[in-house]
Formats: sequence, structure tokens, C-alpha cells
Amino acid sequence: MAGADPGAHIGELLDRLGREAGPRARETADELVRSVVEFYGEGLARTVRLLRSAPAGSDPLAVLTADELVGDLLILHDLHPDDTMTRVGQALDKVRPYLGSHAGDVEVAGLDTDAAEGPTLRLRLRGSCDGCPSSTQTVRWTIEEAVARLAPEIAHIEVEGVAEAPAEQPLLQIQPRPPDGTPAPPPPSAAPEPPHWHTLAAPALPAHDRTTRVADIDGNALLLVRLPGNLYAYRDRCPGCGADLRTAPLDGEFLSCTECAARFDVRHAGRGEGAHLEPLPLLEEDGAVRVAVPELLGAGP
Repeated sequence: MAGADPGAHIGELLDRLGREAGPRARETADELVRSVVEFYGEGLARTVRLLRSAPAGSDPLAVLTADELVGDLLILHDLHPDDTMTRVGQALDKVRPYLGSHAGDVEVAGLDTDAAEGPTLRLRLRGSCDGCPSSTQTVRWTIEEAVARLAPEIAHIEVEGVAEAPAEQPLLQIQPRPPDGTPAPPPPSAAPEPPHWHTLAAPALPAHDRTTRVADIDGNALLLVRLPGNLYAYRDRCPGCGADLRTAPLDGEFLSCTECAARFDVRHAGRGEGAHLEPLPLLEEDGAVRVAVPELLGAGP
């Protein structure tokens, strides 16, 4: 196809598809081409804007790779100056402050570029995640989102060691065989669906250290707490009595429920005495705040 007009060649391919697969397939293909053209057009427009507004003496590649869309295009065409593992390391650096609140850390265990499902990143999570299932899940979601944004070529992420094993394993319980015709027990519940990530504007955030604010996302009330050095997000609900926490006083790094007086450690994943706040995945990057809202947030009492 050297020297051929790419636009004319695309038109010929679309015409052939219409003849061989029918008009509905042609309409879908036309829409796909329009979407690809818009995608690249926006990338070119951003490139021009970024380079025109860049400070004198700045590195053009650094300016372009700081933009997510342009950076993705550079990755797609193998033009990004940082390799995959460098960008994975940058992503993990972004989540380490969040992992610290869950008493954990993360390290790379390997990258399998030949895996059947596509490039697979293997990570090892160290620490207990406070022994809380919700804490463990939010850590996993946060890691996956951070890696996806900086290394979108990673198709699959496997996380090992999401929690320390208990000191003693429970004894295996052998149950009698159920009578014939007894319905089978329900299958174990499936893994939770990935959450939707939302960007929070500055007015929705606590303005100062040791202050709180409640934000509403898709009908879900989120309690945001800012402590020196970090912002935290929790479901706005006391796990002990079910009351909301929007008026809960903040004493240092502890929230106190106004209804039942339960206290929760904000900096350490909402840990309390016999109860645990529901933490939400949160990423702060380049002045923007993104928080994830699981599908079932707000379900239950």
C-alpha cells in the first residue's frame, strides 16, 4: 500500500464490507471509523495545545506524556519514552500512600508478556490490609485503576498475598450426604463487579486538614476526610448503628459517631473496636481526585 491514498483505501474497504456483509455492517463500520478519526483528531488537537502552551525550555515529550490521551497514543504506537515496567512503577508509587492506610505495600512479582490473555502483571501485596475484606478489595481496585491509567497495555493483573493467613486453619467440617432430591447449595458468590470511577471537583472536597465533607455520587453518600498529607473516602454510614457520619466530630485522626459514640481510625482504613468503616478506592494525581463507587454501595442496612 506504499504511496496509496489512505483515505481512498479506507473507502474501498468500507464499500467492500457493505457489499459482502450488508448495509448494517457498513453502518457499524462507518461509525467505528468516525470514532477512530475523532480519537486521533482530539489527540492531535491536544498535542498542538500542549506544545503551544508549554513553558519555554520544557521537555516536549514530558509535556505530552503528562496528558493521558496523548500518552495513550504514544504507547499505542510504541513512541512513549518510558517502558512498561517504568510506568507500572510510577503507578504503584501513586497508590503507596493509599496502601499505607491499609497497613500494606505492593511489589512487582513479574510481567508475562506471552500470557494467553495478554500481557499479565503479577503483583505481591505485603501487609494485612487490616484483615478486612472491604479493605482488601478497595486496595485491589485502586492498584488496578492506577496501573490501567499509566500502563493500558497491561491486559490482566494478578495480585498475590492480599491478606496474611490466619495462624491456625479451621478444621474441615464433613457434613452428611443430603437426601436425594435436596437442592444443591448455592454456588459461592462471584467476585464483585469493578467499580465506576468518578472525578471530584474541588468544591466537593474538604478544603482544610482535619475537616470532612459529604459528597453525593449517583445517589451514594460518600464521607471525605482530609488529614495532613492524605485524603480518605468512606461510605457515610456507621457500621455499628447505621447512622450517617456527616456530623461526626473529628478528634485528631478519629471519627466519633454521634449516635453510638463508636470511634474509627481514619488514617488506618477506618478501623474501629469491633467494627470497620467501609473504605472507598481513591486516587489523587496532578491535582485531581478520583474515587470509585462499587455497584452495591448503599445496599443493606
